[in-house]
Amino acid sequence: MNFSHNLFSKIISLENFYSAWREFRRGKGSRPDVQEFDFYLEDNLFRLARELEQKSYSHSNYAAFNINDPKPRRIHKASVRDRVVHQALFRQIQLLFDRTFIFDSYSCRTGKGTHRAVCRLEQFLRKATSNYHRNTFVLQCDIQKFFYNIDHNILFNLISKKVKDKEAIWLIQKVIKSFQTEKDKGLPLGNVTSQLFANVYLNELDQFAKHNLKARYYIRYCDDFLIINNNISILSGIVIEINNFLNSKLDLDLHPKKIIIKKLSQGVDFLDYINLPHYRVLRTRTKNRMLKRIKTARDNLETELIDQKKFKRILDSYFGLLSHCYGNNLKNEVKDLTKI
Repeated sequence: MNFSHNLFSKIISLENFYSAWREFRRGKGSRPDVQEFDFYLEDNLFRLARELEQKSYSHSNYAAFNINDPKPRRIHKASVRDRVVHQALFRQIQLLFDRTFIFDSYSCRTGKGTHRAVCRLEQFLRKATSNYHRNTFVLQCDIQKFFYNIDHNILFNLISKKVKDKEAIWLIQKVIKSFQTEKDKGLPLGNVTSQLFANVYLNELDQFAKHNLKARYYIRYCDDFLIINNNISILSGIVIEINNFLNSKLDLDLHPKKIIIKKLSQGVDFLDYINLPHYRVLRTRTKNRMLKRIKTARDNLETELIDQKKFKRILDSYFGLLSHCYGNNLKNEVKDLTKI
């Protein structure tokens, strides 16, 4: 089903902009650039809508900085006004694309996420092993520098198959072309539109895995994906077929050092957890990072850099992480550390 031809008017409507602003502002209200935009909110939203309607809108440059989460990443942050535009665009097009995605794509989708992906993996492992009465093999791969290697022209062609409103296409192209790692390549990490466009791009891989490879047990979270099969030679052949597909259709490559085929009994490392027959545990690296951050939060509480409410939110998020695995000893360690 193609989108109606008044999509652009829905994107730039003040109602959509106000909703986009509320969604974008959530959790960011204390930031100076957000407060500045909020101070003249009506003027800023009216100006954005007018610039888009007149096609005079121009995307600003990105501010770049590095994070470790847990590995080093280069983040490119758009201005507040541009992120409001991204949010307004996302609100009107995400459902159109989401309904075309496979069930087992879990990144940046409503009702999905890491914990549902991990639970789905457990369900698949139980089925493949007849409730752990036999072993199975798990192929795990990710894509080399995925966001930085997304081809603008391939992405734009995929989007154009669904979006037929010419003015909406103009705006989508503005957003895609606002960033590049090299000519016509790359999306910035962090944009809400980048997350959606990444799923549009890799939906091609998902469809290939399900319909061409007939992979019954397939899960993807961003560019990290798993396939479960009881025959190791089938998985070895699948690696070649997937890499050929990525090369020819999406101009991507599997990361050569991150192609892993393991027996389930060796443990499957996926989304911060090690999955084993009958139980899962927190990945050691994730555990160490969690304890380090809790210690830092405790020190910040003692020096009044954060308040008790924020400290509790931090603890609750980690107890939530531990609730999805076997971790009673670790929970006690956290309680001792924080004197709860």
